Amino acid sequence: MNVIRDRLMRAVIQSGICTSCGACVALDPTGLARMEDTLFGPRPVFPAGGAELPQLAWDACPGKGIHYANLYLEHYGRLPENWLLGCFNRVRTGYSADPDIRRNGASGGVITHTLIYLLERKLVDAVLVVRQGIPTPEKARVTIARNRAEVLAAAQSVYIPVSTLDILPQLLPGERYAMVCLPDQAAALRTLQLAGHAAARQICFLLGPYTGTALYPSAIRCYLRSKGVGDNDPITALKWRAGEWPGYMEIQTSSGKLFRSKKFYYNFLIPFFITQASLQSMDFTNEFCDLSVGDAWSPRFEAAGGGHSVITTRTDEMEGIIRDMEHAGLLVTTVEDPVETLAMHGHMLDFKKRGSYIRNRIRKIFGRRAPDYGLAPRPLPVSRVLVELLISGLFLVCGLRPSRWVVAQIPESIIGPLFNRLRLAWKSMSKPTKRKGLGKLAMIVTPPAIKY
Repeated sequence: MNVIRDRLMRAVIQSGICTSCGACVALDPTGLARMEDTLFGPRPVFPAGGAELPQLAWDACPGKGIHYANLYLEHYGRLPENWLLGCFNRVRTGYSADPDIRRNGASGGVITHTLIYLLERKLVDAVLVVRQGIPTPEKARVTIARNRAEVLAAAQSVYIPVSTLDILPQLLPGERYAMVCLPDQAAALRTLQLAGHAAARQICFLLGPYTGTALYPSAIRCYLRSKGVGDNDPITALKWRAGEWPGYMEIQTSSGKLFRSKKFYYNFLIPFFITQASLQSMDFTNEFCDLSVGDAWSPRFEAAGGGHSVITTRTDEMEGIIRDMEHAGLLVTTVEDPVETLAMHGHMLDFKKRGSYIRNRIRKIFGRRAPDYGLAPRPLPVSRVLVELLISGLFLVCGLRPSRWVVAQIPESIIGPLFNRLRLAWKSMSKPTKRKGLGKLAMIVTPPAIKY
């Protein structure tokens, strides 16, 4: 009897709250489990009648939720002083001093350059990165990079779900690794490390992007249909953040067609294809990474062009590495007031810290599974709850098959600019409600409440 496997299947995978992290697959003692591509991103597939999964597969599952307060205490030894940012050492803005790295990165190229630095200084033997175009142009996979060229090939953002932790069984004993991953994956990995999992403890440095929303893979074809491209014209190349920052989506097809769409224009896909993991995660700034990096959305940086990043160090060792890179002239940085950098992402911080909590509560009220992170945001004005009900209703309607069909019939040249104007108008109208009390946000620690 596979108690843990059956519990994961029933309570997480079949309930639609799996985040595609791959931790349970990595822990399968048979080595036969795998992540399989679906319309909703990678999902675990286990061999029939296979061996029992360990309890750790349940404990480390971010889909059912990981008790963040306990994880802060076990990993950092303290709770955050700032609940919007998590535990941190120092916050900077900056970019890679190497023009090629900066240009090829999604933002300022900081994560890419740091990975190269770790490799070339022999602080790690290899790095684990997600690369677009493997095994096919529209898909992405986690890969093991061992040199500068392989790291550069994986630069750029990826906006579809990709499992990463299922690569742990492939790590070579005795080697040291750095890894790039998303917030839910970072929390799962830290749980594995604290439990003494050997391969997980080979990850010496964890780096990750600030993470807002991801799209189901079917969003790509919807975009192409809005351009009049049929499903019989295969994609031959895809980049999510090509060109000068903030970049544009670039897609080439087998027929020779080339499409480019500004980042804020192809965001029209978000209401229709946003992933469930995006809606349920309360972590925007990747709080369990040693180094967290996000776009520096500020008028002064946007006017300067070239790509600037918010750079958050969370450990003394990573802080020392960033300082060494500064002194070597590899990074151009400025130490910032953390509160001021949070203002650059106020809308998404609220979407995650308060919005996700409300959305998860709504799911539970309607008898659906939702993760439990052991945290409840305060203050939580009634007006903010009402706004979230409106947002959730919009996502529900837009996620219906007829709605997705309709949006695919509208040319991107129309829906893109229209969506951008509506997005800006909505941000302006909802800002007073969504920012109310956000600067003084606190979290009430709640006991684990999952009983599956």
